[in-house]
Amino acid sequence: MSEARLAVVTGASSGIGLELARLFAADGHDLVIAADDDRIETAARDLATYGTSVRPVRVDLADPSAVERLYETATESGRAIDAAALNAGTGRAGRFVDGDLDADLRIIDVNVRSTVHLAKLVLRDMTSRGAGRLLFTSSLVAMMPGSYQSMYNASKAFVQSFAQALHDEFRDGDVTVTALMPGATDTDFFRRVRMLDTPLARMPLKDDPAKTARQGYDAMLRGDRKVVASSPISKATGLIARALPDSVKATANRLIATPFGDR
Repeated sequence: MSEARLAVVTGASSGIGLELARLFAADGHDLVIAADDDRIETAARDLATYGTSVRPVRVDLADPSAVERLYETATESGRAIDAAALNAGTGRAGRFVDGDLDADLRIIDVNVRSTVHLAKLVLRDMTSRGAGRLLFTSSLVAMMPGSYQSMYNASKAFVQSFAQALHDEFRDGDVTVTALMPGATDTDFFRRVRMLDTPLARMPLKDDPAKTARQGYDAMLRGDRKVVASSPISKATGLIARALPDSVKATANRLIATPFGDR
């Protein structure tokens, strides 16, 4: 009996990451799931009900050594990573000059540096085998100058550009790279990054993380370059964002990301 395929999912303790992990598990993948909070253990117990092996790793991906430890855990005993969903991310709302420098650099460390680091490790292995699937969680805000959310939007713009460049580099082989671009999604993100006091967090019609994950997962399986997910509102926002000037998008972002206490 052949060994099950292996998938790695970061930011998997809740939200889109957990839903992506469910999809991998339902398809028979063994899992290594990572997050920086203790809910990753609860997520692992939940995912184990699908009958596959699930290994939780609690790591702070802002630390480069933690990225290495996650990769080494996944590949120990010679296991090959067949698919990876790089979903971990963090952010904050507020003016750039008012924020703590270390907190802003942490956003870069988690959203950009750790993503590049883990992608380098995973893609080198996939390239040597000539097969593999990589899914990046980007965002619709990758297309928007992030007034009052400058670090997060800029980091997602990097991830989006990075993912699309890699998609082109692997265009002729069996390694695929896909970018998932969610809109505002009903996850724990807003609480974790202390954005509950913003119009964006209080929007009543946020997208369903399970539907968002499903659209990203299916796009990954097809080897698509990117997918805007998941609701018609988010898809329409993506189309509109392509046409609007940056000045208008910056104003729009300021209106939805400025905490009510700062108005």
